[in-house]
Amino acid sequence: MSIAGAVVSVTALLSAKSDLTQARGLDKIVALANLCFAAPLAVFGAEHLSDARTIMPLVPAYMPWRLFWTYFVGVALIAASLSIATKIQVRWSGLLFGMMMLSFEAMLNLPGLYANPHDRFAWAYLFREPAFAGGAWILAGAAMGGGSKPGKILISIGRLLIASAAIFYGIMHFPHPLGLPGLPLEKQMPAWIPVRPLIGYLTGAVLLVAGLGILLNRKTRIAATYLGTWIVLLVLVVYGPVLVAALADPSTAVKVGGLNYFFDTLLFGGAILALASAAPHAD
Repeated sequence: MSIAGAVVSVTALLSAKSDLTQARGLDKIVALANLCFAAPLAVFGAEHLSDARTIMPLVPAYMPWRLFWTYFVGVALIAASLSIATKIQVRWSGLLFGMMMLSFEAMLNLPGLYANPHDRFAWAYLFREPAFAGGAWILAGAAMGGGSKPGKILISIGRLLIASAAIFYGIMHFPHPLGLPGLPLEKQMPAWIPVRPLIGYLTGAVLLVAGLGILLNRKTRIAATYLGTWIVLLVLVVYGPVLVAALADPSTAVKVGGLNYFFDTLLFGGAILALASAAPHAD
């Protein structure tokens, strides 16, 4: 998983070299949208291929050839990550990855929410996959030509999906500020991280304010740029040390968990930065 993420990150960085050179200020972070989106897909794809027997039970029991689908998703994720990293045929990889995320939503998250309607994490998962799908469709729409009708439709749908997730996650941070910020899932911030409540409340406020701006399509590029930058900063400053501690643990399960949390949140940041990249400079 680590090697796959590193290889695709370097590939995406080389592909974005000219954009980074021309960008100024926070636009340099926006230029890393494809990297932030592609690297997690490579990591998750490698996880499917290297730990298929553990992941296979997540495939619904009514589906035949469950092990085949586990490997198939792994290969598809790696193919999509390479496409997005190199910016080759992104209109197809982004479109298909988004469709796959919504199929996961229908087969896994909706039944999970139905079984546990009072579980806040079930609600968090419900908004996660659509946000990832939204980011992928924005990348696809931009690759089609953001001014074309199909491109505009995909970007608009992606914007609404990302805005909905940002607003919901922002609200979730206020009653539970000690959870790892950005994607408010089960894991808590370690006690050795200073000013944990402040990080939680500030992240909630940034998500909520930026999400509302994106939803209303007011200063979308600015809102998405600041929000995406904040999420990437959290990945480096908060999730980075958590990942290092996890990789130092002798348990493989702890290592995999640390990688998943790190790259899950990076993927969310990548989706938001994709929106910033596709949005016009003057809203």
